[in-house]
Amino acid sequence: MSIERNFNETFVARLAAREKQIQQHYRPIISVHKWFARRPGTLFRALLLAEFAKGRVDRSFADGHELTGVCLDPFMGGGSPLFEGIRLGLGAIGYDTNPMSRWLVEREVEDLDPDEFAQAGERVAADVEGEIAYLQQTACSDCGAKADVRYFLWVRHHRCTCGVEHPLLADTLIVSTGLGRHPHELHVCPACLSISESDPGKRSTRCRACGERFADHLVPTGALRLCTCGEPYRIPPHGTAEVPCQRLAAIEYRCTCRGRRDGERRYKQPDARDRLLVSESERLAAEQSSPFWPDELIPPGEETDRLLRWGYLRWRDLFNGRQLHGLGLLAGRIGEEPEGPVKRALQTCFSDFLRYQTMLCRYDRQALKPTDVFAVHGFPVPRVMCEPALLGARGAGSGGFRHALAKYERAKRWCRDPYETILREGRRVRVRTQPERVVATVADLGASLRDPRTACLRRSSLADGDLPDASVDIVLTDPPYYANVQYAELMDFSYVWLRRLAPTTPFFDMPRTKSDEDAVGSLRSSEVPLMEFGRRLSGVFSAAARALKPGGAFALTYHHNDLGAYSPLVLACLDAGLLPTAVFGCPSEMRASTHIRSRNAATVDTVFVLRRPPVPPGVEKNFSELNVQRAVDGRVAALRRAGLDPTAADRACLRHSMLAVRAMSSLADDWDRELDVAERHARVDEALGIGPDRDRVSPAL
Repeated sequence: MSIERNFNETFVARLAAREKQIQQHYRPIISVHKWFARRPGTLFRALLLAEFAKGRVDRSFADGHELTGVCLDPFMGGGSPLFEGIRLGLGAIGYDTNPMSRWLVEREVEDLDPDEFAQAGERVAADVEGEIAYLQQTACSDCGAKADVRYFLWVRHHRCTCGVEHPLLADTLIVSTGLGRHPHELHVCPACLSISESDPGKRSTRCRACGERFADHLVPTGALRLCTCGEPYRIPPHGTAEVPCQRLAAIEYRCTCRGRRDGERRYKQPDARDRLLVSESERLAAEQSSPFWPDELIPPGEETDRLLRWGYLRWRDLFNGRQLHGLGLLAGRIGEEPEGPVKRALQTCFSDFLRYQTMLCRYDRQALKPTDVFAVHGFPVPRVMCEPALLGARGAGSGGFRHALAKYERAKRWCRDPYETILREGRRVRVRTQPERVVATVADLGASLRDPRTACLRRSSLADGDLPDASVDIVLTDPPYYANVQYAELMDFSYVWLRRLAPTTPFFDMPRTKSDEDAVGSLRSSEVPLMEFGRRLSGVFSAAARALKPGGAFALTYHHNDLGAYSPLVLACLDAGLLPTAVFGCPSEMRASTHIRSRNAATVDTVFVLRRPPVPPGVEKNFSELNVQRAVDGRVAALRRAGLDPTAADRACLRHSMLAVRAMSSLADDWDRELDVAERHARVDEALGIGPDRDRVSPAL
């Protein structure tokens, strides 16, 4: 039994690629809360089965298992390796410096009665609905009856110092017929915000309401414009003091008059009452402030600087008056629930659905629904914003609280009775895997983690930890990639709310999710440079290797466009005394993902398998004479057999990985971790073929 002998690269790649296309259907547990760059659970399940179960992984993957042992993830993030281990019966230990990670992983593995949760969630939603329903309604433009709004569509404006406001539309189209979800295109005038419908491609050049030519009032990116007072403004803002400003432009609602189906999309231009309700919401927000609103200043950072340029100074500024009022009431109502798993689940749902309840959400004019604010793994500032109805209707639309409740309930039902989704005769089939379940008892390190499904979760760095030597059977992790997206900055968006909802949580004592302990490097000069990143990674890897039983497997995923970013990884593995024994390729991203589409981005991770000496007989591997091109060709061939088409970026990352394991093997025998970190990096760079005048490392994609 070992990963090196039992892992089937092509089989796992095929399953992982399918999972990443619609991950929440294969692993509903990820719907507990948004986390970034989750690696496929398929991969970690396969690694664990290959190491601990009998036979090749492709022969028993969808069987139910009950294994024994302890799994460690020193960078637990969203928790995928841990909940896959717990599902198979293992004990689990997870470390992360991010308090949101600590909270979310515990929610993932905490047992919860789905029926009790669903009842409590609907009770909370109904109570709040009784107070705010009128703010989420409009008059049907056909029958005049009150109708429930699904989405409010807003257009961003520039407000000049003279008081004049300028719409900032770069395009008039806000509803497309591209996916066949609406019979007509919907356009908004960039001068007066009037809306009009037209057949596809038949839009007029002038507004029927104001007579202005559309083209004369569009504001493309990079445009420099003059206000009527003569003051210039540039979009996006640069070197100016912008003030967030938007105007309601269109409403999507539901009404069954004239025999229309309840789900049929209806659009209207806001009338006087709709605008009055906007003013009423702003008045309520001004007069009834909530202790749950995050008043903290938005800190500068790689991802937050864009918000600051657009004039957003505090986290609460990212929400309009209607959203703030409703969110404050909802948070307060959740706070009235009795303490326990259900309340913690409701708090988590609240934290998660915030990514749809902000004026940073755009309206997807093809899919006709709001986009997750983090769809591009950053803080976009759209020209057309979408405000979903706060509570929504179960089973209809996206972005409402009831939608988040339904996802959480589905996730918890899967945790109690998980299944695998496999292909049989060309059809997807769900295969239940009893007696498996994703339910753990969260305990301290002093507890016996050898007991099945016992988990120890720590908000700290393992480098500062106190794990006993040789106390874990396997290390599985997806470590930070140098100069990658600053996910801690993004998670602050939810954290500033959640720590108000759960103020007694001991590990919520940090004002931000980012701390000085973070290992992630950054291109900002004020952040962690490459050598410091390597030193921090080394500290964690070394502590994890000490906790690993002799001969135990240490498996990690990694990819980066720049060879220089592999230098810290090689250094950390050498400092930890780990020896490489296998290298595989596995898809980790959808090529269609918004944050990587049309970019030179890799979607394939390298899976490094290393072991703490002495390496068990039969799995030893010396990569010091590795033929790099042949090894890359082998990984590419395995991926192609899985139906994938590796890109140039994928092949480059695989090549970097092969150079990395060759460097590990060639340097292992006489490695001296007592040398200065700069000297150790220089040795690694030489082994990787990186010259002393290396280019600055570019971000991972």
